[in-house]
Amino acid sequence: MSTQNQWTAMIQADPAHSQRYIDRFRSLAESGADLVGEARLIDAMLPRGSRILDAGCGQGRIGGYLAGVGHDVVGVDLDPVLVAAAQRDHPGARWLVGDLGTLDLPSLGIDEGFDAIVCAGNVVTFLATGARRDVLRAMRAHLRDGGRAVIGFGAGRGYDFDEFLADAQAGGLVPDLLLSTWDLRPFTPESDFLVAVLRPR
Repeated sequence: MSTQNQWTAMIQADPAHSQRYIDRFRSLAESGADLVGEARLIDAMLPRGSRILDAGCGQGRIGGYLAGVGHDVVGVDLDPVLVAAAQRDHPGARWLVGDLGTLDLPSLGIDEGFDAIVCAGNVVTFLATGARRDVLRAMRAHLRDGGRAVIGFGAGRGYDFDEFLADAQAGGLVPDLLLSTWDLRPFTPESDFLVAVLRPR
């Protein structure tokens, strides 16, 4: 059982890891790679001006796009190096350093709930095993009535899909739709990636 967030463990072992991650995605963007497929799915789900929480926002590639097309975005990540890059590269959103498992945005003056939460980039697979349900409960607590959380991650990363769905249920979230990709392909028992669109139960 993992008792430490795996991203934290990586940056403790290699303090340059976060900057290399930032540089990698900047290089991909400069080469013309499509880095916002996840954001386009979220945008298609919502009217303009919706409130979106980017949970595990990294350097802001998803939330930055969503803010740029007219949504009200708050991004949270535990890595201050990534959050600083998001603040620098995407000033149209609000970026915060924080732990998703203990997230309490009202205590930071952000009282209004969210129409959608996006959690992409395999973020849930980096969570300490004991924190998974806490994170899902915190997501549920920050959703408005009728809001949805969209969480995507790959197989073979230490978090079984069925286990995740059971944790989501325990955290107050149930599936509206299960996909195998961010471009809307159906989820099947053979899928090696899950995009779960979840609603409060």
